[in-house]
Amino acid sequence: MGKISQVSAKYIVHTQIQIDGVVDRPDVIGAIFGQTEGLLGADLELRELQRNGKIGRIEVKLETKSGKTSGAIIIPSSLDKAETAIMAAALETIQRIGPCNAKVKTDGIEDVRISKRNQVIQRAKELLKDLTEKVLPDSQEITEEVAHSVRMMEITEYGKDRLPAGPMINESEEVILVEGRADVLNLLKHGIKNAIALNGTSVPESIKELSRQKIITVFVDGDRGGDLIIKELLDTSEIDFVAKAPDGKEVEEITKKEINKALRGKVAVEQVKLDLNGKPKEFNREFKNPTEEERPQMQRPMFRSEKPKTFPTKKYNPLFKDMLDDLVGTRGAYLLDQDTNILGKVPTSELSTTIQSLGTGIFAIILDGTIDQNLVRTAERARVKYLVAMDSKVSEDQTSIPIITKNSF
Repeated sequence: MGKISQVSAKYIVHTQIQIDGVVDRPDVIGAIFGQTEGLLGADLELRELQRNGKIGRIEVKLETKSGKTSGAIIIPSSLDKAETAIMAAALETIQRIGPCNAKVKTDGIEDVRISKRNQVIQRAKELLKDLTEKVLPDSQEITEEVAHSVRMMEITEYGKDRLPAGPMINESEEVILVEGRADVLNLLKHGIKNAIALNGTSVPESIKELSRQKIITVFVDGDRGGDLIIKELLDTSEIDFVAKAPDGKEVEEITKKEINKALRGKVAVEQVKLDLNGKPKEFNREFKNPTEEERPQMQRPMFRSEKPKTFPTKKYNPLFKDMLDDLVGTRGAYLLDQDTNILGKVPTSELSTTIQSLGTGIFAIILDGTIDQNLVRTAERARVKYLVAMDSKVSEDQTSIPIITKNSF
């Protein structure tokens, strides 16, 4: 008798069976052949189809519980779609198996070729991945890998702070000061070997000493963080020029052309200082200058135990309210100078660190958040004159700094 296996079939019919009694596998197979005999005509007679290899071996899986039998019938078919569907529907006409009532339901017809195709695709992906990982790299990849290894070998450590630096730091009269190790690596990649990194927000002693010996060009990212680093360096080190990456970009990611353009456009430190004192765009917002009556009055120094002097609502600088409204939902903070110019905007999560790095010179802090004791202590050490926020956990008698909340306006 010619038979086919599931491997050579095009379709597989999946059927569920429920029997009100206990039967065996031969009973089910007998019912399949017996109750479909003559139903579909001679061309679709199951016995003949199996003999000719049109359908494969019928698999029956049974399980008996509480006097009832249930299970699955699996029939592989090499008939076409329509004939396979007719055969599957014919199985549902079976109503009795042995002496028991039965119910047969076809779950579906599986296209074996689709399953095989999915297996082929999945395996092809695995083989391609394996090939990609093991294949020899092209000349460009080899060049880049060797160049990267050379750059990693070229990077050195400078001073007692062990700052990441290029190999020409000691020999060069001019030094480029960047923010981090990745910046030094990017400059090395493009042939610039006299760069050194701050490696943090505070200025290391090695940089302060180096700035007294070399011509220093500060090269920072094109963001607010870069502005704050410039301001810190102006207060602590003897720098000569300032260069910035394009707006919104970091030194570690810019191209050789962008690096060269930024360094060619460096500005003398004297001009930077004039810009800072003359309210440059990057440090200021376009608010109207307050009148003398609107400008907040300075308080005399007080002891911790003394209740801070409060100001009438009409004396609060209206710019504070505008800036606080502008910050709603940003989780950010503005740092203002004596003339209510914005020194910078930072996330509230980085506020304490930024205040410590800037030291003194902050007149007011406006934040989208709640003032707590830690912020108050940091602000007191930095001699901040005003704290403005949505809310405060600190009462007036716990600090000498006037605290202004949204409800104060």
